[in-house]
Amino acid sequence: MDTLFPILEYDPTTAAIIEPGQVVKTLAGMPEHGVIRFFQDVIDHFVAEGRLTLLTNLRSEMGAHPVYAFNVGNQSVALFQPGMGAPFAAVLLDEVIALGCRKFIACGGAGVLDREIALGYLLIPTRAIRDEGTSYHYLPPARKVAAHSAAVAAIETVLQGHKVEYLLTKTWTTDAIYRETQPKATRRRAEGCLTVEMEAAALFAIAQFRGVPLAKSSTAATTWPVRSGTAADGMNTGRSAKSWLPSRRKPACYYRDQTIFLKGENDAGIGYSACSGSR
Repeated sequence: MDTLFPILEYDPTTAAIIEPGQVVKTLAGMPEHGVIRFFQDVIDHFVAEGRLTLLTNLRSEMGAHPVYAFNVGNQSVALFQPGMGAPFAAVLLDEVIALGCRKFIACGGAGVLDREIALGYLLIPTRAIRDEGTSYHYLPPARKVAAHSAAVAAIETVLQGHKVEYLLTKTWTTDAIYRETQPKATRRRAEGCLTVEMEAAALFAIAQFRGVPLAKSSTAATTWPVRSGTAADGMNTGRSAKSWLPSRRKPACYYRDQTIFLKGENDAGIGYSACSGSR
């Protein structure tokens, strides 16, 4: 009789019965860099302005999921919306990797677990608590998974160059938005999480499994009623959230024509286009 929970039965077999490359083929001219943009209204705005070129449509039971090209200076960047939740985001990321994209920044919003964090403040998760299911099919069971360090460094280089304030933190990834209970939120806050969302752990795990760099930026979208305090770790200065955050309660990063695209290179030579904002 099996004694392990199925979620803990990690199988290290590399090849799956269905591989992304069997569903989609490498696309000629596919950009090397990709932005995973959670806010559909930003993509719709760019489409309406004629600033995006359709590369291909991925398909599911819900219909078409367009993958666009967007020009940032002389660089072409892939842009797509990953849906909501880890399983579907995983499918689309795997397929975009199969198309030929190799370096990723994910940009979205997150609930925040500290009332001192202002709406719109920018947070960069360096690790994600794996309170979801998808990541366990890509990596062995563990409590957390790390973002790609060079990708995080690339985001930091760009933000510092533009004098945009931000925090490095852990994030809590969960599958069940309506089962985020007070005891769980308090526990996650105590172990250093400042944000809660539904995809980061899966995205980080897939990136590790596929061998591609990926990092994520999140803007504070909703404040959860959890006691404020000092994060256990993850702050880029070692100071408490209260001492690091600005005294004003207004966004430190905001939309300019509905989005900000930041372009930069880090010491490892990995170029990214990152977007972030609040509404």
